[in-house]
Amino acid sequence: MTEQSVTRIQVGGTEGTAPYEVLVGRQLLGELPGLIGRAGGPPAGGRGRVAVLHPEALAGTGEAIREDLAAQGYEAIAVQLPNAEEAKTAEVAAYCWKVLGQTGFTRTDVIIGVGGGATTDLAGFVAATWLRGVRWIAVPTTVLGMVDAAVGGKTGINTAEGKNLVGAFHPPAGVLCDLAALDSLPVNDYVSGLAEIIKAGFIADPAILDLVESDPEGARTPAGRHTAELIERSIRVKAEVVSGDLKESGRREILNYGHTLAHAIEKNERYKWRHGAAVSVGMVFAAELGRLAGRLDDATADRHRAVLESVGLPLTYRGDQWPRLLETMKVDKKSRGNLLRFIVLDGLAKPTVLEGPDPAVLLAAYGEVSA
Repeated sequence: MTEQSVTRIQVGGTEGTAPYEVLVGRQLLGELPGLIGRAGGPPAGGRGRVAVLHPEALAGTGEAIREDLAAQGYEAIAVQLPNAEEAKTAEVAAYCWKVLGQTGFTRTDVIIGVGGGATTDLAGFVAATWLRGVRWIAVPTTVLGMVDAAVGGKTGINTAEGKNLVGAFHPPAGVLCDLAALDSLPVNDYVSGLAEIIKAGFIADPAILDLVESDPEGARTPAGRHTAELIERSIRVKAEVVSGDLKESGRREILNYGHTLAHAIEKNERYKWRHGAAVSVGMVFAAELGRLAGRLDDATADRHRAVLESVGLPLTYRGDQWPRLLETMKVDKKSRGNLLRFIVLDGLAKPTVLEGPDPAVLLAAYGEVSA
C-alpha cells in the first residue's frame, strides 16, 4: 500500500439498510466531506450540522476535525466524551442527546464518532436513538475499532448488569480507517486489538494466522510489514459475515468467538481490562471447551495459545472467579433462557454453536485458563 492509496471494502446492505464503504489507508481525513455528503447531509459548503463525538484523550483530533468541517461550510460542533468504556453509559448518552437538542440537530444532520471502539459504540447508539435514527460515520482510531467495533452496525452501552446489553443495530453510512492514527497508539492498546484480528483468522481466514506467525514482533506494531493486510483481511471477514446477517439471527454469531467469557471477565473487572485481553483468554477457553467436547483437534486448540502468546496477549484469568463468571455468562446475549451457548470450532475456520455444555466440561475448560 502506498502512502496515499485507499482500499475500499463494501459492507452490503441487508434487512432494509443501505450498503456502505470501509476506507482503509493513510491521510484519509480528506475523504470525510465526501462521506458526509453520501450520508445524506448537505454537500460541502452547505449549512448542515455535524456533531463530532470524541473522547477526552483525542480532544485535539476532535477539534481539528471540527475546525476543518467548519471551514468547509458545515455547522460543526465537537462533543467531548469520557475515555474508553466510561463513555458507554446511559448518562453519557443522555448528555449527548441534550447537546443535540440544544443545537437543533435534525434528521438530515450527521454524527461522527472519532475514537476507539467504546466511542464508536456510543456514537452509533446516540445516532440510532436520536429522532429514531440519524446518519453517522465512524472514524476508528484503534486496531480494535477498525477491525471490529466500527464495522457491522452494532451499537450499544453498558449497564451494571453487563456489557452491551442495551443497544441497537444501526449501520454507519461509512467508516474511515486512517492507519496513521495507529502510529501513536500505546503498545498495549495496539496489541489488545490483535485479539480480534487473530479471532478472524481462527473463524474464517487462516492466512491471518500465517501472517502473524511469520512475524509476531512485527504484528505488535503499526510499522510491521503486514499491518495493512492484517487489518484489511479482518475487516473483510467481518464485512462478509455482517452483510448477510445484520441482526445476529444466524451466522453473525460466529464473530462472538471467545466473547462469552470475555464479556464476563470485563464486567468482573469493572471494564478495567482491555477488551482484546479478555477476548484472548476467552478464545483459549473456547478452544479448550471445543477440545473437551470432542469438536476440536489438539493441534488447532494448541495453536490458540501459541499465536496469542507470541504477540503478548494473556492466556489466563483468576481461577477463584469461576462462579461469578458463570452467573454473568447466563445473561449473555447469546444465551437462550437458561441455556448457555458458546461459539466453538469444529476445525480451523469451521465455527459452530455448542449449546448447553455439561457443567463439568465447562469447569474443566476454565481450569485450563485458570491462573
